[in-house]
Amino acid sequence: MRRARLGQKPVGGFLGLLQSKLSFRKILQTTNMSTNTDVSLSSYDEDQGSKLIRKAKEAPFVPIGMAGFAAIVAYGLYKLKSRGNTKMSLHLIHMRVAAQGFVVGAMTLGMGYSMYREFWAKPKP
Repeated sequence: MRRARLGQKPVGGFLGLLQSKLSFRKILQTTNMSTNTDVSLSSYDEDQGSKLIRKAKEAPFVPIGMAGFAAIVAYGLYKLKSRGNTKMSLHLIHMRVAAQGFVVGAMTLGMGYSMYREFWAKPKP
C-alpha cells in the first residue's frame, strides 16, 4: 500500500497500479516525441495470408504441430461420448498429454530440421 498524501486516501493494489499508469500516460502525452512517418517497412505491407505462408516456409513444423494439436483435440471431443467407464478427468488428462506430446515432438523435429539446414546442409564458402 502506498503512503497517502495529506488529504488523500491510501491507494493500493489494482487501483494504485491503475492510477500510476494513468499518470504515466499523461506524462507521455504531454512530452513532445518526434514522429517520423516517412518510414515504410515491407513487413507491415503484407497481409495475414502471405505472412502465414512465409512463416510456414521458414519453420514448416509449426503448422504441422498446430494441425496435429487440433486433430487430437477434435478426436478427443469425438471420443468423449464413447469413453465407456473411463472418468471424464482421466479422459481429458490423456487427451492433454497426447496433444502436448504431439506439439513437443513437432517442435523437436522442427529444431532438428533447422539445425540440419543451418549447419550441415549449408554450402561451404
